[in-house]
Amino acid sequence: MHALLNAIATMDLPTDARRIFHGRGGLFPGCEHLSLDAYPPVLVLTSFEPLEAEALATVAEALAQRWAQLAPEKTCEKELSWVYQCRAEGQAETRLMSGSVPEPHLVSEAGSLYQVHVLKGQNHGLFLDMAEGRRWVSEYFAGRPGLRVLNLFAYTCAFSVVALRSGAHQVVNVDMSAGALSIGRKNHQLNGLTQGASFLAHDIFNSWGKITRSGPYDLIVLDPPSYQKGSFVASKDYARLMRRLPGLLEPGGHAMLCLNTPKLDTAFLQEQMRELAPELRFVARVANPAVFADVSEERSLKVLVYKAAD
Repeated sequence: MHALLNAIATMDLPTDARRIFHGRGGLFPGCEHLSLDAYPPVLVLTSFEPLEAEALATVAEALAQRWAQLAPEKTCEKELSWVYQCRAEGQAETRLMSGSVPEPHLVSEAGSLYQVHVLKGQNHGLFLDMAEGRRWVSEYFAGRPGLRVLNLFAYTCAFSVVALRSGAHQVVNVDMSAGALSIGRKNHQLNGLTQGASFLAHDIFNSWGKITRSGPYDLIVLDPPSYQKGSFVASKDYARLMRRLPGLLEPGGHAMLCLNTPKLDTAFLQEQMRELAPELRFVARVANPAVFADVSEERSLKVLVYKAAD
């Protein structure tokens, strides 16, 4: 646990939502089950193995010591608040260890605001590893106003918020979870975005008619779960999305394909794209945030950008 404690001892006072320690990348032996995230003003320690009371006490002491250095005035707004979440199979739990969690809990990233929920579920409302993907979208629209976006598996619509704030004309958000899209609507309101976004709470594979009628699109974002029983299994269902891309994109339009599982590598996406959407040319892989460094890039989040012919 030494690497985690060192990260705590040297961390800055978090302002934006971000990862502080990424043991899951395998670069810190003995800490592969641990991660520490900041959803200011709350820190979230996640473990994929149960932690003994002694280990939790050690982390609590390290956090308290560092927090006393970072926020010595100890005002209510800057009290140490942290959550422990265990994701071990059969022993999952989420526990508030110190302080409190705001309600609603709003965080910022690169100037955008998002509503998160760190005390329920394993997905907190904003995927921190996708920060560079959102930055890429923001830069894509710089000086190119009026473009149309299709955001598939939109979740809480962070890509939509970034696109509209950066100049997109319209974003169609599609996700089968009405609850996630409800938070997505709130995220747009938080950022003063009252026009340009639509929200379709539909199964994507049963909604191609509606999706096609709103197109064609200048940018398509595909960020599906790698495995969601009864909904999407990347190894067999990603191909069904790829086949649709050429017919949905404007000439010169781009598609961003995201895949977050260590079981499938970059070649999985590239080989299928060559076979199923040969009209699209591979442009680049978007780098992950530096803190998410992994012993193997092929195990980490993969974000690939493709372009249709002009």
